[in-house]
Amino acid sequence: MATVLESLSVCRSSSLPPAITTSSISSFSSLRNSSKLPHYRGLKLRQIAANQSSGFVNSSSGIARRGGRVVCEAQNTAVEVGSVTEANWQSLVIESESPVLVEFWAPWCGPCRMIHPIVDQLAKEYTGKLKCYKVNTDESPETATRYGIRSIPTVMIFKNGEKKDTIIGAVPKSTLTTSIEKLL
Repeated sequence: MATVLESLSVCRSSSLPPAITTSSISSFSSLRNSSKLPHYRGLKLRQIAANQSSGFVNSSSGIARRGGRVVCEAQNTAVEVGSVTEANWQSLVIESESPVLVEFWAPWCGPCRMIHPIVDQLAKEYTGKLKCYKVNTDESPETATRYGIRSIPTVMIFKNGEKKDTIIGAVPKSTLTTSIEKLL
């Protein structure tokens, strides 16, 4: 099943022509309820309290007329842990200016599936401080051999192109966090 995303442009009130007044903006609610505008799912208007907004809030509807934000409900999925291959290992891991966490895994490995969500969480928590990648040992056997990977999952942390720490097995998040914090 494919999902089609449509774009929605909303102009700021400061960019509206002077002929548009607050009374004409308040008529938006009647337009919104008509069948002229399509119904969008996946986007929502975050309401802002009147004291936080420079605009006003219609007390009858409770909708912020100015200062509201359109927020994507899928914002927690913005960080994705990328895959590293033998072709891009040098540029992504060795030449990286920030520390790099690399998870060596294989699709058939049960413990690897247990540690995947932990690595995903760490990638989100350390955005901008740490880069996180995954290496499929079945697809990149030379890289796994070069670093002596004999058991998976194995997590290695690199800094300035050098291997600084190795964690073997499906360990708790706190173990990985402790190793990361030592290097930051």
